[in-house]
Amino acid sequence: MPEVKVRKMITSLEEIWHEGGPRAEKPYCRAWALAVIENPYAGRYEPEIQPFIDDLRPLGLEMAQKLIDMLGGKENVEGYGKGAIVGEGGEIEHGALWHAPGGYAMRQLLGADASKAIVPSTKKVGGVGARLDVPVTHVMASYVRSHFDAIEVGCTDAPRAGEIALALVMTNGARVHSRSGGLEAWDIKGEDGLR
Repeated sequence: MPEVKVRKMITSLEEIWHEGGPRAEKPYCRAWALAVIENPYAGRYEPEIQPFIDDLRPLGLEMAQKLIDMLGGKENVEGYGKGAIVGEGGEIEHGALWHAPGGYAMRQLLGADASKAIVPSTKKVGGVGARLDVPVTHVMASYVRSHFDAIEVGCTDAPRAGEIALALVMTNGARVHSRSGGLEAWDIKGEDGLR
């Protein structure tokens, strides 16, 4: 199995107090982590790539823990998402290898009773400096409209052709000034990850 070679890790925390309306009592916080790694399959077609999933699991746990810490503990996490930008020497399927290690890492650290919703995801092939809008949904129910969001991630010098930029994102609540209706967080049943 290939070794996971990390070139750099970037983390960011955004605090949003208002969007032109009244100042919130506490900020809406959006945290993200981006790990730029060597793509062991760049430049060639490799039919058997699934073993790399297991190699990525420790990185997923490390990144998820960083985000939990940035938001002040797992009890503060209400939204999450994941994504990948594959450098030009790779293929979109290489980004798909991040689904399980990224998503399950967040769910594992948050706990089964606090993360029933599927972790939304996006991926693409892009050049150096490419940006990615990573979707966010509520950790317990995917239909909670107040928590729908997207966090833009990226790095000015990545991914290079032989790299993959792997992203995890978390938030601490609803969008500031959320008022679009739909299922509210306090109405979640928590039975199926949807409602």
